[in-house]
Amino acid sequence: MFGSGPDTGHGNSGVSGPLLIPMRFVWPYGGRRVFLSGSFTRWLEHIPMSPMEGCPTVFQVICSLSPGYHQFKFFVDGEWRHDEHQPFVNDNYGIVNTIFIAREPNLVAPSFSTETPGRSNMDVDDAFVSSEPVTTVSDADLEVSRNRVSAFLSRHTAYELLAESGKVIALDVNIAVKQAFHILYEQGIPVAPLWDSCKGQFVGVLSALDFILILRELGNHGSNLTEEELETHTISAWKEGKVYLGRQIHGNARSYPRCLVQAGPYDSLKDVALKILKSKVATVPIMHSTSRDGSFQQLLHLATLSEILKCICRHFKHSASSLPILQQPICSIPLGTWVPNIGEPNGRPLAMLRPNATLGAALSLLIQAEVSSIPIVDENDSLLDIYSRSDITALAKDKAYAQIHLDEMSVHQALQLGQDANFFNGQRCQMCLGSDTLHKVMERLANPGVRRLVIVEAGTKRVEGIVSLSDVFRFLLGV
Repeated sequence: MFGSGPDTGHGNSGVSGPLLIPMRFVWPYGGRRVFLSGSFTRWLEHIPMSPMEGCPTVFQVICSLSPGYHQFKFFVDGEWRHDEHQPFVNDNYGIVNTIFIAREPNLVAPSFSTETPGRSNMDVDDAFVSSEPVTTVSDADLEVSRNRVSAFLSRHTAYELLAESGKVIALDVNIAVKQAFHILYEQGIPVAPLWDSCKGQFVGVLSALDFILILRELGNHGSNLTEEELETHTISAWKEGKVYLGRQIHGNARSYPRCLVQAGPYDSLKDVALKILKSKVATVPIMHSTSRDGSFQQLLHLATLSEILKCICRHFKHSASSLPILQQPICSIPLGTWVPNIGEPNGRPLAMLRPNATLGAALSLLIQAEVSSIPIVDENDSLLDIYSRSDITALAKDKAYAQIHLDEMSVHQALQLGQDANFFNGQRCQMCLGSDTLHKVMERLANPGVRRLVIVEAGTKRVEGIVSLSDVFRFLLGV
């Protein structure tokens, strides 16, 4: 496809130069065989790229380049491709990506910066290619983007989230906790609305957090969770006990049972999203009642932030330029929780655990840190797995809850019990890079079953942060 061009740089072909700077090239869009070619190889050599461990759709290669202007392109499964999210030009070789490497070594890092919080900029070869410095989003661009997202969400209603066909699972408050535990696991759902037949209305939800609290409470009293105890405790009894437990932990200020957070089919998507954020819940039931007093409720749907985000992505898919913040790398905007830099004051610590930590420690951390998941890392803080609240339902498999002690089972052992559950596209740990754009992160979070992405360093998979659906909506809506 390409003929020979001017010698604007040096690649891996063995040509030496006075100054060669290692640069990492990345193709993050998948493929079976991916190659890199460019002006630094005179468009003659195809340099093979390797998939990154843990991210099979991300291909990378390090090339040593001379300072100056370079052009490059990717050869993916027999087809020439360029990365639309990196600078590109249209010239005699077609559409090609471009980079410029400054001559002075101390200018290299800023010129190609994708530096993320908590990461040293000393290792230039760990940088991802970019021809421009990462700039902070302007207040004007941020305001324009937020206004347009807010306007879109205000125009559309929860009714648009309803599928043409489907099912919503609800539980009666009088069934045993044991039965509810198994239903959540067998149906692969982390939460279910609760129906009180005496009151004739929905009164709350049962979530994975309830089972975490049950396990911890029984563990604090030195007992296993036996089948008999689960069989004799109804959901209603547990909810009453939960109020008492909350009074002990938080005092009288939080001793009253929470009202069911719900929305109607004609509430705006913005209102639904704000209810989820303010109530710190995973889902909001969409209810419809034909009576004025709100009785005879009909459960239509369980709305989630993932569904609403998918609506945003679909609407702005062909007009991404109308939201200036979409092309900003996530490391340049106040989004998510990051590992603080050394000496950084007041940084919120990112909760992480080793695989040999006890399940009891993991459950306590989930509650105390008020997070929904914890990255599991090795001694170098490289990502191994992730433990989420919903993983607790895996203990229903083979009635494992009747055979464990929280302080004896490790997080690794607990994850092994649920290794067949909570997968998306065959991968439990959904990852992204600090250099990924907000648009790319939003598209991945809009996939069903993905509630968070762990931000990792390329190559090492060292955890740099975590970004959740809630983080994205708080940023987009400015709350």
